[in-house]
Amino acid sequence: MKNTYGNAVSMTIFGESHGAAVGAVLDGLAAGLPVDAAAIAAAMDRRRARGDGLSTSRTEPDEVEFLSGVVNGHTTGTAITLMVRNTNTRSGDYAKTADLLRPGHADYTAYAKYHGFQDARGGGHFSGRITAASVAAGAVCQGVLETLGIRVYTHIAQCAGVKDAPLSSAAGLVLPEPEPGHFALLDPSKEIPMQEAIRAAAKDADSVGGILETVITGLPAGLGEPWFDSMESQLAHLLFAIPACKGVEFGAGFAFAGMRGSEANDPFRMREGKVVTATNKNGGINGGITNGMPVVFRTVLKPTPSIYKQQDTVDYTHLENASITIQGRHDPCIVPRAAIVQTTLTAFGVLDLYTQRFGTEGQTKR
Repeated sequence: MKNTYGNAVSMTIFGESHGAAVGAVLDGLAAGLPVDAAAIAAAMDRRRARGDGLSTSRTEPDEVEFLSGVVNGHTTGTAITLMVRNTNTRSGDYAKTADLLRPGHADYTAYAKYHGFQDARGGGHFSGRITAASVAAGAVCQGVLETLGIRVYTHIAQCAGVKDAPLSSAAGLVLPEPEPGHFALLDPSKEIPMQEAIRAAAKDADSVGGILETVITGLPAGLGEPWFDSMESQLAHLLFAIPACKGVEFGAGFAFAGMRGSEANDPFRMREGKVVTATNKNGGINGGITNGMPVVFRTVLKPTPSIYKQQDTVDYTHLENASITIQGRHDPCIVPRAAIVQTTLTAFGVLDLYTQRFGTEGQTKR
């Protein structure tokens, strides 16, 4: 099992859903970078469950403890180790169905790979609980990017069939500041219909999915490499690490299939002495390298596999057909909480690519 990703800046995640804690080690940051505890706490709050019927009733404070690499609110230049303790686990919820493979989960594939030695409690290392660690580490990276004038913003483009306003409606890409809570929307009036759809699914012992859209502004042209280390491939690698992510598209994405080249190309123009494109259908990337326009991409997140309806499955111990009614505490929709996961993982990936290009000294504006 490989738990580390990144080159110039790397992240290693550790922990399990029902273990003592989850955490991350972040390496490759310059010394003297500010670490904003309040901003990190706000990011953790956007990921945190609220026990309000829209997310799991497993609520935890998710306070971030820095074990190394941060002193007096600044990085020391050594590895940053951070930890988020698990304070509200109920492993007994999983005991009755321990031998039953949960449809849509990694139970069977975990057996195939780890031969029963995996921590199965609450999904173990496969659980979305691990994203608490990546959000904390990614929020540190997000803070560094913001000092460089680079901003990452994610909104819920669609949830349970309810669509937010399109990103193009944010005039000139002047993006809103995230509101408290975890419904990141360009059109706040869409929150109530989304909540109603999520509650309707939960009432029916079911779940729903959706689409997240992210934009990165302030990036210089020239980040990324052609072929294997393209901006798209680097970000996609991280995005597919988000539990439930089943698809990624950049710019116009799959809509390119219905276009002609004359429609798909972004004409180049000069504006205030800079090369820009008149449109941004390619999502700010050409040949795997940023062109200076906003990078735009979307992910699709499947409905939460833990639902309370009875489902067909297999008893793995006896190798016979069975049925399962899942117990425990689960989200009827993870899309709202996943928005900050996507933002912070993207921030980490961008900082890695930025540092590959400009070095650790490039992380500071001095």
